[in-house]
Amino acid sequence: EPSKSDSVQTFGKKKTAIAVALCKRGRGLIKINGCPIDLVEPEILRVKCYEPVLLLGSSRFSEVDIRIKVKGGGYTAQVYAIRQALAKALVAFYQKYVDEQSKREIKEILLSYDRSLLVADPRRCEPKKFGGRSARARFQKSYR
Repeated sequence: EPSKSDSVQTFGKKKTAIAVALCKRGRGLIKINGCPIDLVEPEILRVKCYEPVLLLGSSRFSEVDIRIKVKGGGYTAQVYAIRQALAKALVAFYQKYVDEQSKREIKEILLSYDRSLLVADPRRCEPKKFGGRSARARFQKSYR
């Protein structure tokens, strides 16, 4: 039987940005750092945040409230962390409080569209080494 206190906590990561999502039963609110998802900046990346909702249909999000706190990284990395946290939150909620079958459906839809919605991207910035101006580039060598 559904209880009001059903909640799951998930996270999404991209580079150094971390988004933590708290998903509980509600009426379809999605907030990011206390602001509605429609106000995500930059505007061009806003549709990236909507992707999980657009893919799965708003009906699946209508009985849950998702609150996301995001910190670290830059604009783009934060948006990617947000969309991952959103997708993972719904999958975790469905696994814990709804049924396995609908969770599997959701997971398949998300993975067929973009794997980074559920699986974190392990790439990180490579440290700079001496003898050059970046991680790989070396200073030019001259013989005279």
